[in-house]
Amino acid sequence: MEEFREVLLDVWREACRHIEIGESTGNMAAILQRHMPLERVLVRHVDPQRSCLETLALRAAGPDGPELDVRSECSAPAMKRLLEWCRRGEIARRDSEVSLPSELRCVVPSGIEGSLLVGPLGDARRPVGVLLLAAPPGRSFTARHVALTRVLLEPFSVALENDRRLRETEALREAAEADKRSLLTRLGRRQLADTIVGVEAGLGAVMERVELVARSDAPVLIFGETGTGKELIARAIHGRSNRSAGPFHRVNCGAIPPELIDSQLFGHEQGAFTGAVEMRRGWFERADGGTLFLDEIGELPLAAQVRLLRILQDGQLERVGGQKAIHLDVRIVAATHCDLAGMVTEGRFREDLWYRIAVFPVFLPPLRERRDDIPALAQHLAERAATRFGLPLVSPSAEDVELLASYAWPGNVRELAAVIDRAAILGNGKRLEVITALGITTDRPTSMPDPGPPRQEPAQASREILPLDVAMRRHIEKALAATDGRIEGPHGAARLLEINPHTLRARMRKLGINWQRFRPTATSDSPAR
Repeated sequence: MEEFREVLLDVWREACRHIEIGESTGNMAAILQRHMPLERVLVRHVDPQRSCLETLALRAAGPDGPELDVRSECSAPAMKRLLEWCRRGEIARRDSEVSLPSELRCVVPSGIEGSLLVGPLGDARRPVGVLLLAAPPGRSFTARHVALTRVLLEPFSVALENDRRLRETEALREAAEADKRSLLTRLGRRQLADTIVGVEAGLGAVMERVELVARSDAPVLIFGETGTGKELIARAIHGRSNRSAGPFHRVNCGAIPPELIDSQLFGHEQGAFTGAVEMRRGWFERADGGTLFLDEIGELPLAAQVRLLRILQDGQLERVGGQKAIHLDVRIVAATHCDLAGMVTEGRFREDLWYRIAVFPVFLPPLRERRDDIPALAQHLAERAATRFGLPLVSPSAEDVELLASYAWPGNVRELAAVIDRAAILGNGKRLEVITALGITTDRPTSMPDPGPPRQEPAQASREILPLDVAMRRHIEKALAATDGRIEGPHGAARLLEINPHTLRARMRKLGINWQRFRPTATSDSPAR
């Protein structure tokens, strides 16, 4: 061992300096050529699962010589014998006087002649490969070279292990990138960060309040109608806070069954109730060190409101069935579309909890009050739809934007997103069918370009063109009359107008259309509908 000290130090230095097996093997082979006759150095990976050997590194001195097989197949019995040999940790030598053991026949690629040394890489518990050292023609290895090869097995094993970890890391990175691309495609995004459209216009005041409160740990209560983007604002608060590196969890308080709400929010101990087979951490514990977004907080039962109040006051909770207080560091951001102040007056929401969560209110305006944002929103949603559905990007035209801006949007940005998605699908990458997506039908043929209306005098045109709401009301009323007041189903007005029934009902509420007056009057001869 002492006589190989200098060469071993040099070899170890190269093994630890380079993580890629080809580069480290080449540098180590250059060192070894000064101490032993060496023409080729091969590092081969042993794969018991696929019953084969694969050459990961090859270093040749001078001309490469005949091309060697990168992959060698082994039968199952041969692989078993090879692994048993590797576990023994022996060095095998082949020359004019000695041949290799039979279990190593599949190790040496065809084309390697002359004197040869073969050693196992890895350890007795987990063999991972073999090292092959080939001498030039007419030269042979001695007992001293065998001893040197024995001490080289460890640095070559480390180099092979480094390469294995590098390949595993690369495989994980590629899998993560593929998952990321798949997720972005499903979300219709080009990056993971949330995009807030309207920062410089309709949401300017909102974002100013977000910047004010983000750095503090004060509870925030976001008010806004359904579909205005309350979760987006909550994530913006978290992303700009000192907790941005911590978790962000969203809980829809209205979607949890009342009998499970304590277990879901605060967790439970094993055996706390029937079916509690193991301890479970609630959403508050999972959000420790980060932000918990309580969406639709007005839906919380009064009993759960009491426990939430204790967390806000004391910063601690007890799991269901537990007796130990758990200290937490969680920031609460809540959201609602309800009138919580009115619910306090009616006794449906605790007054003390109201004062705790409404420390810093943020009001999100509905889309009908920020119409200047509709062009940018429509463009953003069109880009998202193109990515999501794999369609060519088609930007909304000026006529599309004008039509979108004239609509009331009771479903706010969420409804706008649905309309743009529908328009992109209907247009099939050639155009955005905004008129059809909004449920406005036309008799214009699609196979010929529209010649446009005949030229009219301004006074005549102003008398014949109806306001959009009036035209839509009349069109919907015609559909209701034709379907006897039915809205859904195969014979309903929504099917006739090619519009979602929920969108049709929202539009009818906005336009003040009563569907009941279109139902046939019940008579003694026919049952009432």
